[in-house]
Amino acid sequence: MRPLRELLDAFWRAAAYCLHPRVVVLTLAPLLIAAALALGLGWLYWEGAVDGVRELLERWSLTAAVLGWLDSMGGQGLRAVIAPLLVVALAVPVLVVVSLLLVSTLSTPALTNLVARRRFPALQRRHGASFMLSVLWALGCSLLALFVLVLSVPLWLIPPLVLVLPPLVWGWLTYQLVAFDVLSDHASKEERRRILREQRWPLLAMGVISGYLSAAPSLLWAFGATVLILAPLLVVVSVWLYTLVFAFSSLWFAHFSLAALQRLRAQEAAAVAPSPPPGGEIIDMPLSVTPSPLQLPREPHA
Repeated sequence: MRPLRELLDAFWRAAAYCLHPRVVVLTLAPLLIAAALALGLGWLYWEGAVDGVRELLERWSLTAAVLGWLDSMGGQGLRAVIAPLLVVALAVPVLVVVSLLLVSTLSTPALTNLVARRRFPALQRRHGASFMLSVLWALGCSLLALFVLVLSVPLWLIPPLVLVLPPLVWGWLTYQLVAFDVLSDHASKEERRRILREQRWPLLAMGVISGYLSAAPSLLWAFGATVLILAPLLVVVSVWLYTLVFAFSSLWFAHFSLAALQRLRAQEAAAVAPSPPPGGEIIDMPLSVTPSPLQLPREPHA
Protein backbone atom coordinates (compact mmCIF):
# COMPACT_ATOMS: atom_id res chain seq x y z
CA MET A 1 0.00 0.00 0.00
CA ARG A 2 2.92 2.36 0.53
CA PRO A 3 3.78 2.73 -3.21
CA LEU A 4 0.11 3.44 -3.97
CA ARG A 5 -0.07 6.05 -1.20
CA GLU A 6 3.09 7.73 -2.47
CA LEU A 7 1.79 7.64 -6.05
CA LEU A 8 -1.51 9.28 -5.06
CA ASP A 9 0.29 11.85 -2.92
CA ALA A 10 2.47 12.84 -5.88
CA PHE A 11 -0.65 12.92 -8.12
CA TRP A 12 -2.57 15.51 -6.12
CA ARG A 13 0.56 17.59 -5.57
CA ALA A 14 1.17 17.66 -9.35
CA ALA A 15 -2.46 18.61 -9.99
CA ALA A 16 -2.16 21.51 -7.53
CA TYR A 17 1.10 22.68 -9.13
CA CYS A 18 -0.63 22.90 -12.54
CA LEU A 19 -2.44 25.99 -11.21
CA HIS A 20 0.86 27.73 -10.50
CA PRO A 21 1.43 30.68 -12.88
CA ARG A 22 4.98 29.56 -13.63
CA VAL A 23 3.72 26.15 -14.78
CA VAL A 24 1.20 27.78 -17.11
CA VAL A 25 3.95 29.96 -18.58
CA LEU A 26 6.22 26.94 -19.07
CA THR A 27 3.56 25.28 -21.24
CA LEU A 28 3.49 28.22 -23.64
CA ALA A 29 6.95 27.75 -25.20
CA PRO A 30 6.31 24.14 -26.37
CA LEU A 31 2.83 25.24 -27.46
CA LEU A 32 4.13 28.03 -29.68
CA ILE A 33 6.83 25.86 -31.25
CA ALA A 34 4.64 22.79 -31.86
CA ALA A 35 1.64 24.82 -33.05
CA ALA A 36 3.78 26.83 -35.47
CA LEU A 37 5.33 23.61 -36.77
CA ALA A 38 1.95 21.89 -37.19
CA LEU A 39 0.29 24.86 -38.86
CA GLY A 40 3.27 25.45 -41.13
CA LEU A 41 3.42 21.84 -42.31
CA GLY A 42 -0.34 21.81 -42.72
CA TRP A 43 -0.23 24.95 -44.83
CA LEU A 44 2.48 23.54 -47.07
CA TYR A 45 1.57 19.87 -47.38
CA TRP A 46 -2.11 19.41 -46.40
CA GLU A 47 -3.56 19.16 -49.92
CA GLY A 48 -0.69 17.02 -51.18
CA ALA A 49 -1.00 14.64 -48.24
CA VAL A 50 -4.77 14.29 -48.68
CA ASP A 51 -4.43 13.67 -52.43
CA GLY A 52 -1.70 11.11 -51.83
CA VAL A 53 -3.74 9.20 -49.24
CA ARG A 54 -6.85 9.29 -51.46
CA GLU A 55 -4.87 7.94 -54.42
CA LEU A 56 -3.34 5.23 -52.25
CA LEU A 57 -6.77 4.16 -51.02
CA GLU A 58 -8.10 3.92 -54.55
CA ARG A 59 -5.17 1.74 -55.62
CA TRP A 60 -5.77 -0.90 -52.97
CA SER A 61 -8.36 -3.42 -54.05
CA LEU A 62 -9.83 -3.86 -50.59
CA THR A 63 -10.24 -0.16 -49.87
CA ALA A 64 -11.47 0.45 -53.42
CA ALA A 65 -14.19 -2.14 -52.87
CA VAL A 66 -15.16 -0.50 -49.58
CA LEU A 67 -15.28 2.93 -51.22
CA GLY A 68 -17.41 1.53 -54.05
CA TRP A 69 -19.80 0.03 -51.53
CA LEU A 70 -20.05 3.41 -49.77
CA ASP A 71 -20.92 5.06 -53.11
CA SER A 72 -23.64 2.50 -53.76
CA MET A 73 -25.08 3.11 -50.30
CA GLY A 74 -25.15 6.88 -50.83
CA GLY A 75 -22.08 7.58 -48.74
CA GLN A 76 -20.26 9.88 -51.15
CA GLY A 77 -19.94 12.48 -48.42
CA LEU A 78 -18.29 9.97 -46.10
CA ARG A 79 -15.91 8.95 -48.84
CA ALA A 80 -14.80 12.55 -49.22
CA VAL A 81 -13.68 12.84 -45.59
CA ILE A 82 -11.94 9.47 -45.22
CA ALA A 83 -8.63 10.71 -46.67
CA PRO A 84 -8.47 13.91 -44.54
CA LEU A 85 -9.34 11.96 -41.40
CA LEU A 86 -6.61 9.43 -42.17
CA VAL A 87 -4.09 12.25 -42.61
CA VAL A 88 -5.11 13.64 -39.22
CA ALA A 89 -4.93 10.16 -37.66
CA LEU A 90 -1.40 9.71 -39.00
CA ALA A 91 -0.32 13.19 -37.92
CA VAL A 92 -1.59 12.93 -34.34
CA PRO A 93 1.06 10.40 -33.16
CA VAL A 94 3.80 12.57 -34.63
CA LEU A 95 2.26 15.58 -32.91
CA VAL A 96 2.20 13.70 -29.60
CA VAL A 97 5.87 12.74 -29.87
CA VAL A 98 6.91 16.28 -30.85
CA SER A 99 4.97 17.74 -27.92
CA LEU A 100 6.48 15.22 -25.52
CA LEU A 101 10.00 15.92 -26.78
CA LEU A 102 9.50 19.68 -26.47
CA VAL A 103 8.14 19.41 -22.94
CA SER A 104 10.88 16.94 -22.00
CA THR A 105 13.69 19.20 -23.20
CA LEU A 106 12.26 22.66 -22.49
CA SER A 107 9.84 22.36 -19.56
CA THR A 108 10.73 19.28 -17.50
CA PRO A 109 14.05 20.67 -16.11
CA ALA A 110 12.36 23.90 -15.05
CA LEU A 111 9.37 22.06 -13.55
CA THR A 112 11.71 19.73 -11.67
CA ASN A 113 13.64 22.69 -10.30
CA LEU A 114 10.36 24.25 -9.17
CA VAL A 115 9.39 21.09 -7.26
CA ALA A 116 12.89 20.69 -5.80
CA ARG A 117 13.08 24.31 -4.66
CA ARG A 118 9.65 24.34 -3.03
CA ARG A 119 9.52 20.82 -1.55
CA PHE A 120 13.08 19.44 -1.45
CA PRO A 121 15.33 22.47 -0.87
CA ALA A 122 18.02 20.44 0.96
CA LEU A 123 18.31 17.74 -1.74
CA GLN A 124 21.84 17.75 -3.14
CA ARG A 125 22.34 17.82 -6.91
CA ARG A 126 24.78 15.16 -8.13
CA HIS A 127 24.38 15.68 -11.91
CA GLY A 128 24.28 12.05 -13.01
CA ALA A 129 23.53 12.80 -16.69
CA SER A 130 24.42 15.62 -19.05
CA PHE A 131 22.00 17.54 -21.27
CA MET A 132 23.37 15.86 -24.40
CA LEU A 133 22.85 12.42 -22.89
CA SER A 134 19.25 13.36 -22.05
CA VAL A 135 18.65 14.49 -25.64
CA LEU A 136 20.13 11.30 -27.08
CA TRP A 137 18.10 9.19 -24.66
CA ALA A 138 14.91 11.05 -25.64
CA LEU A 139 15.55 10.64 -29.37
CA GLY A 140 16.37 6.93 -29.05
CA CYS A 141 13.29 6.14 -26.95
CA SER A 142 11.04 8.20 -29.23
CA LEU A 143 12.24 6.42 -32.38
CA LEU A 144 11.77 3.04 -30.71
CA ALA A 145 8.25 3.99 -29.56
CA LEU A 146 7.27 5.20 -33.04
CA PHE A 147 8.64 2.00 -34.57
CA VAL A 148 6.64 -0.19 -32.18
CA LEU A 149 3.57 1.97 -32.72
CA VAL A 150 3.77 1.58 -36.51
CA LEU A 151 4.20 -2.18 -36.16
CA SER A 152 1.15 -2.37 -33.91
CA VAL A 153 -1.19 -0.48 -36.28
CA PRO A 154 -2.68 -3.68 -37.83
CA LEU A 155 -3.59 -4.86 -34.32
CA TRP A 156 -5.70 -1.72 -33.85
CA LEU A 157 -8.37 -3.37 -36.00
CA ILE A 158 -9.06 -5.66 -33.02
CA PRO A 159 -11.38 -3.49 -30.86
CA PRO A 160 -9.90 -4.21 -27.39
CA LEU A 161 -6.30 -3.73 -28.51
CA VAL A 162 -6.81 -0.25 -29.92
CA LEU A 163 -7.67 0.86 -26.38
CA VAL A 164 -4.62 -0.86 -24.87
CA LEU A 165 -1.64 -0.76 -27.23
CA PRO A 166 -1.28 3.00 -27.95
CA PRO A 167 -1.59 4.04 -24.27
CA LEU A 168 0.94 1.36 -23.34
CA VAL A 169 3.42 2.68 -25.91
CA TRP A 170 2.88 6.31 -24.85
CA GLY A 171 3.07 5.25 -21.20
CA TRP A 172 6.37 3.48 -21.69
CA LEU A 173 7.75 6.47 -23.61
CA THR A 174 6.58 8.96 -20.96
CA TYR A 175 8.06 6.79 -18.21
CA GLN A 176 11.42 6.52 -19.95
CA LEU A 177 11.72 10.18 -20.92
CA VAL A 178 10.31 12.03 -17.93
CA ALA A 179 11.76 9.81 -15.19
CA PHE A 180 15.21 10.07 -16.78
CA ASP A 181 15.01 13.86 -17.11
CA VAL A 182 13.70 14.34 -13.57
CA LEU A 183 16.56 12.35 -12.04
CA SER A 184 19.32 13.43 -14.42
CA ASP A 185 20.27 16.56 -12.47
CA HIS A 186 19.64 15.56 -8.85
CA ALA A 187 20.61 11.87 -8.77
CA SER A 188 23.92 10.25 -9.50
CA LYS A 189 24.18 7.62 -12.21
CA GLU A 190 23.95 4.77 -9.68
CA GLU A 191 21.04 6.39 -7.80
CA ARG A 192 19.12 6.95 -11.04
CA ARG A 193 19.54 3.35 -12.13
CA ARG A 194 18.55 2.04 -8.72
CA ILE A 195 15.38 4.15 -8.53
CA LEU A 196 14.34 3.27 -12.08
CA ARG A 197 14.88 -0.40 -11.25
CA GLU A 198 13.23 -0.49 -7.83
CA GLN A 199 10.32 1.80 -8.76
CA ARG A 200 9.75 0.53 -12.29
CA TRP A 201 6.16 -0.66 -11.71
CA PRO A 202 4.84 2.52 -10.04
CA LEU A 203 6.66 4.60 -12.66
CA LEU A 204 5.24 2.48 -15.49
CA ALA A 205 1.74 2.80 -14.00
CA MET A 206 2.19 6.56 -13.90
CA GLY A 207 3.35 6.50 -17.50
CA VAL A 208 0.35 4.44 -18.65
CA ILE A 209 -2.08 6.76 -16.86
CA SER A 210 -0.31 9.69 -18.48
CA GLY A 211 -0.63 7.86 -21.80
CA TYR A 212 -4.38 7.61 -21.40
CA LEU A 213 -4.53 11.27 -20.42
CA SER A 214 -2.51 12.21 -23.50
CA ALA A 215 -5.07 10.39 -25.66
CA ALA A 216 -7.79 12.77 -24.47
CA PRO A 217 -6.89 15.63 -26.88
CA SER A 218 -7.34 13.17 -29.78
CA LEU A 219 -11.05 13.09 -28.96
CA LEU A 220 -11.29 16.56 -30.49
CA TRP A 221 -10.87 14.90 -33.89
CA ALA A 222 -13.54 12.26 -33.28
CA PHE A 223 -16.47 14.35 -34.50
CA GLY A 224 -16.05 13.55 -38.18
CA ALA A 225 -16.12 16.04 -41.01
CA THR A 226 -17.23 18.99 -38.87
CA VAL A 227 -13.84 19.25 -37.16
CA LEU A 228 -12.02 19.62 -40.48
CA ILE A 229 -13.49 23.11 -40.86
CA LEU A 230 -12.00 24.12 -37.50
CA ALA A 231 -8.76 22.20 -38.06
CA PRO A 232 -6.35 25.17 -37.58
CA LEU A 233 -7.96 26.12 -34.26
CA LEU A 234 -8.19 22.51 -33.09
CA VAL A 235 -4.51 21.97 -33.88
CA VAL A 236 -3.56 24.78 -31.49
CA VAL A 237 -6.00 23.61 -28.79
CA SER A 238 -4.90 19.98 -29.04
CA VAL A 239 -1.20 20.93 -28.93
CA TRP A 240 -1.82 23.01 -25.78
CA LEU A 241 -3.71 20.11 -24.19
CA TYR A 242 -0.82 17.79 -25.04
CA THR A 243 1.71 20.16 -23.49
CA LEU A 244 -0.47 20.61 -20.39
CA VAL A 245 -0.86 16.85 -19.94
CA PHE A 246 2.85 16.28 -20.35
CA ALA A 247 3.64 19.15 -17.96
CA PHE A 248 1.38 17.50 -15.40
CA SER A 249 3.20 14.21 -16.02
CA SER A 250 6.55 15.93 -15.47
CA LEU A 251 5.32 17.35 -12.15
CA TRP A 252 3.92 13.96 -11.14
CA PHE A 253 7.18 12.17 -11.89
CA ALA A 254 9.16 14.95 -10.21
CA HIS A 255 7.25 14.68 -6.92
CA PHE A 256 7.40 10.87 -6.92
CA SER A 257 11.00 10.44 -8.07
CA LEU A 258 12.55 13.15 -5.90
CA ALA A 259 10.71 11.78 -2.86
CA ALA A 260 12.10 8.33 -3.69
CA LEU A 261 15.59 9.84 -4.04
CA GLN A 262 15.27 11.55 -0.67
CA ARG A 263 14.23 8.28 1.00
CA LEU A 264 17.10 6.42 -0.67
CA ARG A 265 19.67 8.88 0.64
CA ALA A 266 18.11 8.80 4.11
CA GLN A 267 18.38 5.00 4.12
CA GLU A 268 22.01 5.14 3.01
CA ALA A 269 22.82 7.73 5.67
CA ALA A 270 21.17 5.59 8.36
CA ALA A 271 23.10 2.52 7.20
CA VAL A 272 26.52 4.16 7.57
CA ALA A 273 25.76 6.02 10.84
CA PRO A 274 27.46 4.56 13.96
CA SER A 275 25.07 2.43 15.98
CA PRO A 276 24.60 3.27 19.70
CA PRO A 277 25.70 0.72 22.28
CA PRO A 278 23.07 -1.92 23.07
CA GLY A 279 20.88 -1.33 26.11
CA GLY A 280 21.99 -2.78 29.43
CA GLU A 281 25.69 -2.78 28.58
CA ILE A 282 27.85 -1.82 31.58
CA ILE A 283 30.54 0.69 30.79
CA ASP A 284 33.43 0.95 33.24
CA MET A 285 34.16 4.47 34.32
CA PRO A 286 37.21 5.49 36.33
CA LEU A 287 36.24 6.41 39.88
CA SER A 288 38.28 8.26 42.42
CA VAL A 289 38.32 6.17 45.58
CA THR A 290 38.69 7.91 48.93
CA PRO A 291 40.62 5.84 51.46
CA SER A 292 38.63 4.45 54.36
CA PRO A 293 39.27 5.94 57.80
CA LEU A 294 40.44 2.52 59.00
CA GLN A 295 43.21 2.59 56.42
CA LEU A 296 44.53 6.02 57.35
CA PRO A 297 47.97 5.96 58.98
CA ARG A 298 47.94 6.56 62.69
CA GLU A 299 49.63 9.61 64.13
CA PRO A 300 52.64 8.66 66.27
CA HIS A 301 52.14 9.31 69.99
CA ALA A 302 54.08 12.09 71.42
